[in-house]
Amino acid sequence: MQVSIETTSGLERRLTVGVPAARIDGAVDERLKKAAKDVRMPGFRPGKVPMKVMRQRFGAGVRQEVLGEVMSQSFQEAVVQEQLRPAGQPSIEPKSLDAGKDLEYVATFEVFPEVEVAEMKDFEVEKPVAEVTDEDVDNIIEVFRKQQGSWQETERAAAEGDKVVIDYVGTRDGEAFEGGSAEGSELELGSGRMIPGFEDGIVGMKAGEEKTLELSFPEDYHNEDLKGAAVEFKVTLNKVEEMVPAELNEELFAQYGVEEGGEEQFRKEVAENMTRELKNAVEGKVKQQVMDAVIAAHGTVEIPRALVAQEVDALRNQMFQQFGGAGAQNMDLKSLLPDDMFTENAEKRVKLGLVLSELIAKLELKADPEKVRETIEEMASTYQEPEEVINWYYSNQEQLASVESKVLEDQVVEKLLESAKITEKECSYQEAIAPAAQDEA
Repeated sequence: MQVSIETTSGLERRLTVGVPAARIDGAVDERLKKAAKDVRMPGFRPGKVPMKVMRQRFGAGVRQEVLGEVMSQSFQEAVVQEQLRPAGQPSIEPKSLDAGKDLEYVATFEVFPEVEVAEMKDFEVEKPVAEVTDEDVDNIIEVFRKQQGSWQETERAAAEGDKVVIDYVGTRDGEAFEGGSAEGSELELGSGRMIPGFEDGIVGMKAGEEKTLELSFPEDYHNEDLKGAAVEFKVTLNKVEEMVPAELNEELFAQYGVEEGGEEQFRKEVAENMTRELKNAVEGKVKQQVMDAVIAAHGTVEIPRALVAQEVDALRNQMFQQFGGAGAQNMDLKSLLPDDMFTENAEKRVKLGLVLSELIAKLELKADPEKVRETIEEMASTYQEPEEVINWYYSNQEQLASVESKVLEDQVVEKLLESAKITEKECSYQEAIAPAAQDEA
């Protein structure tokens, strides 16, 4: 096999591979001989079809199969021979496929960059310090009560947190504008669903009342025609409903998996879940700061475009699923969620992955089996049958590999934190679990 390599630009390589005709012809003959044992053709006994006839009938199709397999195999052999590390799949362009002649093709692909690991020490990390108080538990239980509560009509004036049913007509310079009117629309006051001032303007109104709201659309509104526009909304309030939280009883406890022990056990389990959530949130914020420091310490890293494209697709599908996406096969996701929405984040994630890979190799780290087990057991503890969940993880190699990858990342973070300047900052439970500003973005 003949191989020549050319650097076209940056990380891109062009590999020209020549495979002797004898390798192709030999593989074709071997496959035809094997097939001849089972082929049944009129005029020939089973398994006695001559090779000449087999080549005439099946030779072209078998040759195409063999060519595809040989190109794939020889490409892998070539990159090993040339000590290359391809990033993503190659683009293969055949040059010579004629029977009786050597196979020749050109494979174009990117390779992983050489990443020099920078020294990391004395970088700053702020660690939130908080605890779960009885008041925090009360607040979460109140959220649960509202989740299981019901809406009931009331005659009082509308207040924030109420649900109202309204008719409204929006006008601009006395003319109705598209999308500015509705009848029988349900709106929860304080949800922020409408433009600033709309929901506040309804607070204090009673059923049957009308009111005209003079408002302006935000300067960054998604509709170009309405950005910053001064408008009026004539609002008719049809109905006010207030949330009546569910009673704190056995039925409510059962909704959240507590069958025995009453309110005391319910509060205990809520507090344990909140403590677990707090621990994960603090670890997540610390980890994010370490990862940001890793990226900052490594400046410019050449990134394979193929890996960025893969990451963009992964982020797009992740967002689609998070927002309850279904029927993705029937939708043009690239038009709905264009690449530009994800490119910056994808590049950051690819760069981080490349640097972490080198860090793991330099530090000679491997996923600690005990920590893997602890992580799986902690995740399983939130289910009714923890042992079944644990067994499922260990019987599913893909899921187990995902946990091992997370544990390995955590081990890198632990190692880097040994050289960091850590400042503890006391805060409330809610402040500790709130996403960082960049996470919200």
